[in-house]
Amino acid sequence: MPSIVGPIKINSVDGGVVNFGDSFYLSPKSASKSAAGAGSNNTGDFLNTNTGFNITNTIDPDAVDQVMNANA
Repeated sequence: MPSIVGPIKINSVDGGVVNFGDSFYLSPKSASKSAAGAGSNNTGDFLNTNTGFNITNTIDPDAVDQVMNANA
Protein backbone atom coordinates (compact mmCIF):
# COMPACT_ATOMS: atom_id res chain seq x y z
CA MET A 1 0.00 0.00 0.00
CA PRO A 2 1.61 3.30 -0.98
CA SER A 3 2.24 5.94 1.61
CA ILE A 4 2.57 9.70 1.36
CA VAL A 5 5.34 11.27 3.41
CA GLY A 6 5.40 15.02 3.88
CA PRO A 7 8.48 17.22 3.92
CA ILE A 8 11.20 15.99 6.27
CA LYS A 9 14.72 17.03 7.19
CA ILE A 10 17.32 14.53 8.39
CA ASN A 11 20.41 16.20 9.83
CA SER A 12 22.45 13.04 10.32
CA VAL A 13 22.13 9.30 10.51
CA ASP A 14 24.86 7.43 12.35
CA GLY A 15 24.24 3.79 11.55
CA GLY A 16 20.90 2.06 11.39
CA VAL A 17 18.20 2.21 8.75
CA VAL A 18 15.87 5.10 7.99
CA ASN A 19 12.65 3.89 6.40
CA PHE A 20 9.57 5.79 5.30
CA GLY A 21 6.55 4.03 3.90
CA ASP A 22 6.36 0.49 2.65
CA SER A 23 9.39 -1.75 2.45
CA PHE A 24 9.87 -5.30 1.32
CA TYR A 25 13.44 -5.90 2.44
CA LEU A 26 15.87 -3.73 4.41
CA SER A 27 19.55 -4.53 4.38
CA PRO A 28 22.01 -2.21 6.11
CA LYS A 29 25.37 -1.91 4.37
CA SER A 30 27.87 -1.94 7.20
CA ALA A 31 29.78 -4.51 9.21
CA SER A 32 32.38 -4.21 11.93
CA LYS A 33 34.42 -6.41 14.23
CA SER A 34 36.35 -5.65 17.36
CA ALA A 35 38.59 -7.65 19.65
CA ALA A 36 38.93 -6.66 23.28
CA GLY A 37 40.42 -8.29 26.33
CA ALA A 38 38.73 -9.35 29.53
CA GLY A 39 36.91 -6.51 31.27
CA SER A 40 37.80 -3.89 28.66
CA ASN A 41 34.26 -3.10 27.46
CA ASN A 42 32.79 -2.53 30.91
CA THR A 43 30.98 0.76 31.40
CA GLY A 44 29.62 2.31 34.54
CA ASP A 45 30.72 3.96 37.75
CA PHE A 46 33.03 2.38 40.35
CA LEU A 47 34.03 -0.74 38.40
CA ASN A 48 36.25 -3.34 39.98
CA THR A 49 37.42 -5.92 37.45
CA ASN A 50 39.86 -8.58 38.62
CA THR A 51 41.49 -10.43 35.75
CA GLY A 52 44.35 -12.71 36.64
CA PHE A 53 45.37 -13.76 33.14
CA ASN A 54 44.11 -12.58 29.78
CA ILE A 55 44.85 -13.63 26.22
CA THR A 56 42.76 -12.15 23.43
CA ASN A 57 42.84 -14.21 20.26
CA THR A 58 42.65 -11.87 17.26
CA ILE A 59 43.33 -14.56 14.65
CA ASP A 60 40.33 -14.91 12.35
CA PRO A 61 40.45 -17.99 10.10
CA ASP A 62 37.26 -17.02 8.25
CA ALA A 63 37.76 -15.57 4.80
CA VAL A 64 34.62 -13.41 4.97
CA ASP A 65 32.50 -12.71 8.04
CA GLN A 66 29.74 -10.61 6.46
CA VAL A 67 29.19 -10.41 2.72
CA MET A 68 28.67 -6.76 1.76
CA ASN A 69 27.92 -7.13 -1.95
CA ALA A 70 25.17 -8.87 -3.88
CA ASN A 71 22.61 -8.52 -1.10
CA ALA A 72 19.40 -6.67 -1.76
